[in-house]
This record gives sequence, structure tokens and C-alpha cells, in this order.
Amino acid sequence: MLILPAIDIRDGNCVMLTQGRLDAETVYSSDPVYLAKIWQAKGAKRLHIVDLDGAFQGAPKNFEVVKKIRENVSVPIQFGGGVRSMKTIDMLIAAGIDYVIMGTVAVYNPELLREAVDKYGNKIVVALDVRDNMVAIAAWKETTTVDVFELASRLKKMGVEEIIHTDIKKDGMMQGANIAALKEVAERSAMKVIASGGVSTLADVEQLKGLESTGIYGAIIGKALYNDSIKIEDAINIAEK
Repeated sequence: MLILPAIDIRDGNCVMLTQGRLDAETVYSSDPVYLAKIWQAKGAKRLHIVDLDGAFQGAPKNFEVVKKIRENVSVPIQFGGGVRSMKTIDMLIAAGIDYVIMGTVAVYNPELLREAVDKYGNKIVVALDVRDNMVAIAAWKETTTVDVFELASRLKKMGVEEIIHTDIKKDGMMQGANIAALKEVAERSAMKVIASGGVSTLADVEQLKGLESTGIYGAIIGKALYNDSIKIEDAINIAEK
């Protein structure tokens, strides 16, 4: 199982939001490139980078920062935030981004997602951001009537191999991951699932590791790393057992 440190970028800084709210932001560093190098040095084998400005505005806004991160680390990078056109996807792949995360378009523009998957295969990862089993879009501002399991089934048929499941209510709350929901989506989707939202203790990592056989492929950890509730080396040791 992979441990993916989260680097969420807003106005060039590494920040963390609580439940995706801009009015609940904590700035952890003005140097996301340095943080990326630190996480790689501590053993991370993939980085999870989100352009929050891009997510809210509909197109990446911190691309220069992301390019600098790419130039300074050798591990794979998955990137999301405002990926809503083929031009953006082509730009990211050309810049060396290993996995491009698409979210909102999976709901409102499945034709674009299909085109991206046809062209780039498993380099396309879909983020399923969920409130009470309903998918949220547009930087979590709008909760749709789309059922997460129904959407996951459509994605599987489309050829998507990997999804990120984020329980919005858990995100940034430091109250544990929604283990039951993650297990269900992994079993029902039969895809690789990266867990996100609320992973706040090593016990959470242990529980997710125990679900690896169901399809839980990785865990994204954000705030718990930055406030030192989890040391990444300890999480990696558990994940790689």
C-alpha cells in the first residue's frame, strides 16, 4: 500500500483546508518544492499535489510551482485541481506529471474523461469526493444527486483503473477515516482505491492496510503529517509490511 503525502497549493503556499472550506485554511509552508523534497527523502513513493486555486477557478493556477516540484523530485506525482480540458491534460503529461486527477468532469463531461482515458490509460485517476454517498463537484461546493457506487461502476466500464475516494465530512477533521465506506467502494468498484479524508493516526493506516486485499491501494495523508500526529516513516513501515 502506498502512503501519499498531500501537498495542497494555494497562492503558491502549502496549505490545508478543513472540509474544503477556504475560510478554514492553515498555511504550513511557503515552499511546496522544499516539502516535496522532504517527503521524498523520508520515503514517499508518490506525491499527491492539488492546486486549490485551480479547483475553485476551473483551471490550474499554480502550474509553475508544480513544474518546479517535478524538476526537483524523482518519484511519481499525481496532480489535480482544475483539470477540465484536454489541453490541460496534455500540458500536465508533457510536463512530466505521472497521474492526472480528474474529478468534476467525471460527472458533467464524461466524454472528456473517456477521451483522456482512451489517450492516456492508467495515467488518468478519478477523484470521487463524497458527502453521504453522493458525489460533490466544483471544489466540493456542489453536492450532486449522483450516487458514488453508480458512478464508480460507470468509470470501471470506461476503463478507469484507479480512483481516489474522499469523505468530505472527514477531511481535515482529524477524527479518523470512513473505513466502512472505503471498504464498500473498493469491493463494489473492483478498482484500485486510494483512501483520502480523515487519515489521522497510525491506527487508521493499520485499518486501511488490513483492507488492501479489497482494493485499497494507497492512503493520502495531509494534516496529520503537518501537525506531526503521524510520522511518515511510521506510516510507510505499516503500509509496506
